[in-house]
Amino acid sequence: MPKPTVSMFALSAPLTIGASVVWADDNAAQWDLLSQIEIEEIVTETSYEVRKVFPSSIENGVEQFDISGYLVPLNEGAEISDFILISDMGFCPFCGSPEHGTSLQVSMAAPIAFEEGKRVTLRGALETVTDPETWQTTLLSGAHAL
Repeated sequence: MPKPTVSMFALSAPLTIGASVVWADDNAAQWDLLSQIEIEEIVTETSYEVRKVFPSSIENGVEQFDISGYLVPLNEGAEISDFILISDMGFCPFCGSPEHGTSLQVSMAAPIAFEEGKRVTLRGALETVTDPETWQTTLLSGAHAL
């Protein structure tokens, strides 16, 4: 599967993973890992670039990654397939502040019912986003609710 090149949102979802499979048993650790990717924005008079430094253990993605959080839909509807996952309901990925906390863009294998305020646990393939024009660093694709 090709890696995404451009996201609809320039979100920052930093990540570090020490194995090719990461389980949901220690959810805080997963969000801590996601916050550890190094990002550097380089702006000159003629160019713009976002450099991302991924730990070697995730440079090529992670085949199976489990994480829990809260859904922030990208579209209206009773069922959603694409959304942002956040660790805490107090984090707003659309506030425009870099202090909003870590978020993770998710693409589900099949739509799931959206319930505001409901915590979900997901399993999917964690992909790195290397596009130098976006702050987004990762995408959870082909995800399933556990």
